[in-house]
Amino acid sequence: MKALQIMKYGEIKESLSINEIEKPSLQPNDILVEVKAASLNPIDYKMVEGKLKDMISLDLPITIGFDVSGVVVEKSADVTNFEIGDEVYSRVPQEQMGTVAEFVTINSDLVAIKPKNISFEEAAGLPLIGLTAIQALESVGIKENDRILIHAGSGGVGSFAIQYAKAKGAIVYTTTSSKNVDWVKALGADRVIDYKTENYKDIANNLDIVFDTLGNEYTFDAFEIIKEGGKVTTIVGPPDEETATHMGMKDYKLPEKLSKLIEHKSAIYKLTWMQPDVDQLNIITKMIEDADIKTVVDLIYSLEDGIDAYLYLATGRAQGKVIISLT
Repeated sequence: MKALQIMKYGEIKESLSINEIEKPSLQPNDILVEVKAASLNPIDYKMVEGKLKDMISLDLPITIGFDVSGVVVEKSADVTNFEIGDEVYSRVPQEQMGTVAEFVTINSDLVAIKPKNISFEEAAGLPLIGLTAIQALESVGIKENDRILIHAGSGGVGSFAIQYAKAKGAIVYTTTSSKNVDWVKALGADRVIDYKTENYKDIANNLDIVFDTLGNEYTFDAFEIIKEGGKVTTIVGPPDEETATHMGMKDYKLPEKLSKLIEHKSAIYKLTWMQPDVDQLNIITKMIEDADIKTVVDLIYSLEDGIDAYLYLATGRAQGKVIISLT
């Protein structure tokens, strides 16, 4: 079968290759999925560039990709929750990484039935961003009437998070560039802040929650605009101590600057290191089918053009998801 593989660490164009490899074999509780579409995510090319070597160890060469939608074509004898022909989607665990390929094996406990009202390409774009947004927002207990700033509303996680927060009844501020203002408004945000012409800190303040998707100084600046006892949830900032423990970081201590900001505002701070979760995938399925969430796909590439797809994603200009279609 054909697969897009990481051959070495380095520049995307020189480090990825489309190869002919063996079809994966089933392990207990696995299903074999014929891939119809795979979604690309920044974590993928960051691994290619070697930026995550200390956190994610890869045995190269390895097939790239974590998001997938497709059709069940084989299953282990012990699998009872799926049938051959079922249309499914998933965010695969690290040990089964490799969705940009013609087939992938997945632990059946981490797979959900694909929403019936969307395409395979749209479904493939949902798992990682949806699970990340849900876990980040639920980690700080988002609820009705919470005032929240979601950074980078035109990104994959940001665009899902806006819709999820609105479905929970929150009052949503978000940032984006001038060219994306109108379509981010269409996602339901109450106030879209054009960061090229407006200072978000002048507009969004005394907030219940900041969802930090940018990192660096944005993480620290979040404490300026939350209320006393407010919450900062991040997917790119330094780990909180509980999450660091789960990540295997022994003897970890919060950076002093961050610790002082948390203490000054009596704030809650949480890093989300997203984990596959089939119950949350089923929540996403229902929200899609109930039209509470809509998918946002930017461009669709063929497998043969997969390297170009990653080069485009790495520009940071995507409006929504970049998808590789194998149909």
